[in-house]
Amino acid sequence: MDAPESQHRKSISILITLITALLGGLVFQLVHIPLPWMLGPMLFVLIGSTLCKGRYAWSGRIRNTGMIIVGYTIGLSMTGAALREMSHQLGYMLLMTVLLLLLCAGIAFIVSKLSNTDYKTALLGSIPGGLTQVVTLAEETEGVNLTIVTVTQVIRLMMIIICVPLLVFSPILGEVKDLGAASTLVSTTSPSWGAMFPNIMIFAAVSVICALAGNRIKFPTAFLLGPAIGTAILQIIGMQGPSLPSIFINAAQMMIGTYVGLMLKPGQLSNKVRTIALAIGSGILLIIGALGLSILLTQLQPVTASTALLSLAPGGMDQMGIMAHEIHADLSMVAGYQLFRTFFIFFAIPPLLRMLFKLTFREKERSSR
Repeated sequence: MDAPESQHRKSISILITLITALLGGLVFQLVHIPLPWMLGPMLFVLIGSTLCKGRYAWSGRIRNTGMIIVGYTIGLSMTGAALREMSHQLGYMLLMTVLLLLLCAGIAFIVSKLSNTDYKTALLGSIPGGLTQVVTLAEETEGVNLTIVTVTQVIRLMMIIICVPLLVFSPILGEVKDLGAASTLVSTTSPSWGAMFPNIMIFAAVSVICALAGNRIKFPTAFLLGPAIGTAILQIIGMQGPSLPSIFINAAQMMIGTYVGLMLKPGQLSNKVRTIALAIGSGILLIIGALGLSILLTQLQPVTASTALLSLAPGGMDQMGIMAHEIHADLSMVAGYQLFRTFFIFFAIPPLLRMLFKLTFREKERSSR
């Protein structure tokens, strides 16, 4: 097959994939499923590519574009208020993050034994990061079953989306505001296009340059963390990064969700019922653990129970931030704790995982002799 014909077929496959992804996003949005533009394309493309093998394709460059947009939005959270909160609470942030990760490591150990899954995969499935970030980390970690990690993370995310608002707005934590407004986890306001210029041009250029430079030097999750760091630096030196209209956020989620949907291989998911049941069980344990740590934080710091829970809940910064805004919790504290955990996971976890897996490999070699 010559190159022009091959390229033409790939373009047709990408177009089919795009149409399927758009349909998935629209359907999920119409039925009000959380994160519709990530989960909808992921599921519809997964089904389509399974039924029509060889007809679907997606470009890594499209996915990387979505990662840059998400990285920029993470960098926007690095405001002066968030940085001040992080500096004041640094010791407590480190303590709570380490305790939460130790809890996740223990849960992963139990899951790996019960499901006969390797510990590396179980651990990445249990890490409390955002779906996009953890799936990207799993993709870059050798020997990990991406399908199991993604399924576990999606189930955990859905449980958090359902359970955390119920806890926050329940009499247990003393909040009585409307649950329905927060459970959608979607901001109703969108910035005007005119307000984005001219600053967005500078931030866009810096985000792309940082992503490419990070990728060149083998930076972990470079297309996500590079723009996040570049955007944060610009804001620290005094520039104001404009918020993006929702269409950009939705498009970024679709770009990434579609890519993940194509990478999922249901045939690799052995013991499906047991794997899903263990994912639900580990999600429940993680939420209970976060609730326990939030109670501990209220004893150490003069904060409300709802602020503490949203600061430590193993969800994404955007979801927890929206709920914090709804109940007038301490938004800078919630953003600071969530941001600290996000960056801790991406900077500290990869080298720790590599060290852990090397030690495990050496131990296996010794025992086999």
